[in-house]
Amino acid sequence: MNVFIKPIQPKNAPKALGPYTPAVKLGDFVYLSGQIPLDPETNEIVGTTIEEQTHQVMKNIKAVLNEMGLDFRHIMKTTIFVADMNDFAKLNEVYGSYLEEPYPARSCVEVARLPKDVKVEIECIVIDTLVYEAQLAQQSGCGGCSGCQDGGGCEGCE
Repeated sequence: MNVFIKPIQPKNAPKALGPYTPAVKLGDFVYLSGQIPLDPETNEIVGTTIEEQTHQVMKNIKAVLNEMGLDFRHIMKTTIFVADMNDFAKLNEVYGSYLEEPYPARSCVEVARLPKDVKVEIECIVIDTLVYEAQLAQQSGCGGCSGCQDGGGCEGCE
């Protein structure tokens, strides 16, 4: 066992379908395994459209992030696997609705087939900056406003 790697087993996300961990943390880096549109309670596929499935994938990613006290702003890179690139615009609309600028770096590729024949799978690389955010807030006397978190200066906590 590697003492530097911490497995993340979220309570509110789907269970792994094979020999992998939903997420592993090494230092500040967190690597999320690809999420597909599984309902965490029933382990059944949610939705038949790319929009429905993308919403569920993003909910599953959020559940994994929440287990560590993180959220979508901590995602630095995503890789999206899609069964049909003709669904790209619809996928993009749903995916983008969960994120704010600056958006994560991203790749999107069409693949021949995905687990359980779903339409989309998304994996993420995440940076846990919570310790640094707390340190910055203490140094500035700030409550952690967005200006202080991005290093741009306080927007009203002074």
